[in-house]
Amino acid sequence: MSDTPARLLRLLSLLQTPREWPGSELAERLGVTDRTVRRDIDRLRELGYPVEATMGATGGYRLVAGAAMPPLLVDDDEAVAIAVGLRAAAGSAIAGIEEAAVRALTKLEQVLPAKLRRRVRVLGAATVSPGASTNPIDPELLTTLAAAITNKERVRFAYSSAGGDETRRNIEPVGLVPHKHRWYLVGFDLDRNDWRVFRVDRIERAQATGARFAPRELPAADPAAYVLGARTDWGAPGLHYLVDIAGPASKVIGRLGEGPGDVVPRGEDACVFDMRRDDLPEWVAHRLLELGFEIRVHGPQELIEEIRRIGERAARSVAG
Repeated sequence: MSDTPARLLRLLSLLQTPREWPGSELAERLGVTDRTVRRDIDRLRELGYPVEATMGATGGYRLVAGAAMPPLLVDDDEAVAIAVGLRAAAGSAIAGIEEAAVRALTKLEQVLPAKLRRRVRVLGAATVSPGASTNPIDPELLTTLAAAITNKERVRFAYSSAGGDETRRNIEPVGLVPHKHRWYLVGFDLDRNDWRVFRVDRIERAQATGARFAPRELPAADPAAYVLGARTDWGAPGLHYLVDIAGPASKVIGRLGEGPGDVVPRGEDACVFDMRRDDLPEWVAHRLLELGFEIRVHGPQELIEEIRRIGERAARSVAG
């Protein structure tokens, strides 16, 4: 590649991929010598791009964070993906990000080629957002949690239950999952010695502790599968809770079940509690009865027997 400006742009595009690039591989990609690569790296540094060189068998060149964000080079598919993502973020559940997303989208569409602008607009016109969350998330909170996940660093935070009780949690975080206008954090709770899913809108005062951890084996294919209940450690049957509730889902969600999909609407004044997990039947029984709605329990048998025991105790308490 003899065109120096074009070669520099191609080199910069390669370096923006987060990995170490051996000089020999860069030379092969660009069709030049190792010496030319070193000279081009020096030119990028003169232009303000912070290119770092590391020595050793696995060493090479990589672009690191600098004092200012350099221009990003993306291909056609990446540009369309970014634009569509910004359109979605404009109606996001992240507090304060809507305006920033609109500004970024305006800048991006201004420089997109006509054919890519058409692709973005077609996708935008065909995509319908179901509405924003009523509990927007502080972007700094998501950033703190995401950084802890990336750095494999333990995090502490205050967590409020559905009933408003606050507890302190010490977590090894492994993933953030957006689902149905909410964000969920998956992590290993060190105090409870078990995996947990946390609604991010109930997390406060999150702080990375600086303590690193070795990743544990998550009992699911990935954090998203764990949030959706597709765990791999339940065995064949597990405990499958299935209860018809004569009340609107909006009055049940948040009071029963922590995971998305635990409560499924069945019209305006009915819903189904459908959950497969390892919660104690006693806990589920009390939560169901506290709702104040008529219920019909289909299973499991452990839940049926627990509700019967509660009813018998209640009957004895008012006997005579």
